[in-house]
Amino acid sequence: MQYDLEERTAKFGENIICFAKTIKKDEINRLLINQIIKSSTSIGANYMEANGASSKRDFKNKIYISRKESNETKHWLRMIAAANLDKKDECRKLWQEAHELTLIFAKISKGCK
Repeated sequence: MQYDLEERTAKFGENIICFAKTIKKDEINRLLINQIIKSSTSIGANYMEANGASSKRDFKNKIYISRKESNETKHWLRMIAAANLDKKDECRKLWQEAHELTLIFAKISKGCK
């Protein structure tokens, strides 16, 4: 089986979008949803840009941004879980995937010296 990080990051963004649709819309959640949609979908977008990078430096920068965005997504998942106790289990599962992506991008970054 071939490992496809582009597909994995795209699927993660899609999963966050689906999850966000289940969160009640109130003043606090609107802000949190907006932030998590931006950070989670940016992971895959930047990874795709890295794969089309014009230089090693450009590749490394896009990988770094993907790592930052996956780390930021973990933060927003924590905030959503705090604001929506009924979503804690779903947040935990999504947080785990964001964490794994963070580790993957950290490993790729280390290989780009």
